[in-house]
Amino acid sequence: MGCMLYCTIQALGELAVTFPVAGSFSAYSTRFLDPAWGFAMGWNYALQWLVTLPLEIIAASITVGYWNSNLDRSIFITIFLATIVVINLFGVKGYGEAEFVFALFKVMAVIGFILLGIVINIGGFPNEGYIGGRFWHDPGAFNNGFKGLCAVFVTAAFAFTGTELVGLAAAETVNPRKSLPTAIKQVFWRITLFYIVALTLIGLLVPHNHPRLLGAKSAADASASPFVIAIESAGIAVLPGIMNGVILVAVISVGNSAVFGSSRTLAALADQGQAPSILGYVDRRGRPLVAILAASAVGLLGYLADLHQESDVLNWLLAVSALSSIFTWGSICLAHIRFRRAWAAKGRSLHALAFRSQVGVPGSWVGLTMNVLVLLAQFWTAAWPVPQPSSSSSSTTTTTTGGGTTVPLDSARDVAENFFLQYLCAPIVLACYVGYKAWFRTHIVRVADMDVDTGRRDFGYHHYHHHHALSALRRRERKDEEEEAEEEEEERLRRGWPMWKRVYRFLC
Repeated sequence: MGCMLYCTIQALGELAVTFPVAGSFSAYSTRFLDPAWGFAMGWNYALQWLVTLPLEIIAASITVGYWNSNLDRSIFITIFLATIVVINLFGVKGYGEAEFVFALFKVMAVIGFILLGIVINIGGFPNEGYIGGRFWHDPGAFNNGFKGLCAVFVTAAFAFTGTELVGLAAAETVNPRKSLPTAIKQVFWRITLFYIVALTLIGLLVPHNHPRLLGAKSAADASASPFVIAIESAGIAVLPGIMNGVILVAVISVGNSAVFGSSRTLAALADQGQAPSILGYVDRRGRPLVAILAASAVGLLGYLADLHQESDVLNWLLAVSALSSIFTWGSICLAHIRFRRAWAAKGRSLHALAFRSQVGVPGSWVGLTMNVLVLLAQFWTAAWPVPQPSSSSSSTTTTTTGGGTTVPLDSARDVAENFFLQYLCAPIVLACYVGYKAWFRTHIVRVADMDVDTGRRDFGYHHYHHHHALSALRRRERKDEEEEAEEEEEERLRRGWPMWKRVYRFLC
């Protein structure tokens, strides 16, 4: 999953730097693939973030229950929703500042957990002694084999969701030519540090058959978090509460991103005539106010946390959003492949691109192939789920959903429900694509008809008709010349760098 996402974000970086347009994901699909597919991807991405907001607000209210389960969750849902709305009303600057603060907590917590996890694993605490790879042998790694691995792809995809938000911020960035490549390259470290290292330690410290994991009430049950379980197993009294607080911050951060991502996507769809025009209203400070309020209103679904069927609500919200990222990432890779083909067909040089994907077109093919394989694997595990014996009755068979909870498989209805819990996004995307294509009679965009100029920062002057724009053009040309001179000077200095510095700058 990490390799697939790295290839995808590299492709997105090249497209976003070249075409820093609002609602980039659907815009790229519309321009380089098919307008109908662009419509489907736009609404797929908007719907993904729209349902993520109440999902994360409910998760945050459940997380608070770790300290006191008797508190009324609706109080915290109101507090969290109001906080997220206020942050987004400050625009992209407020969103960025809030995410910077949230990221500080998350980064320090993950680094601290990695160091603590290493100490626990080598026997630094007397409770367990030396652990090493004990749990990889008993009860063993890769529970349920290859099929069990495929069954968690949807959860892994949901965990990586949001990495592509850098593309949405492209149109609101002063100089995407400089800032986006740095942000894109940092994805390598996010994947390596926050996912591979941290989750490897989780696998070493927490066995897959731990009773707290199996007894999770829902996907948002923080008491069943493997991070909390790993720390509690070492007999540390205070740190589990601190780690749970970090989980709460992370959940609020995702809710914050949900409003940002869905509002920008809705505004972009409105600009393209694929959503009600009122959603496209943008004030003088660049805030899509109506879209922000519309996205925030969906957050009111969070009050469903007071229902007794709370886990069902969480499962269905996750079902709508979980596989959405796979479709988005695959579309980005395919759009990059088609863009490169059109770029070459029009006789353009790759040196004219301000940022080029480090893995190139082959990397996009790898990313596209892996996204398709994930969709096929998820279909396989959804249609023929991994059976598990129920803890309550030996005669009942259950399976684990992407949300981490179990559902019964006692009848054909149960099997059908489980399928849609894991694959609901696919029919939604298909319905949007077929419906739009049938209504507007769209066709796949041919390479010869692809527009590789509109929306490019360097080509913006083609659309200027006012005399003030001429002076703006001259200033832009002077700035471009200065940037090119700086790049040439940096390239000259780069030739004299030692090998370690070249590797660092390539990755960062």
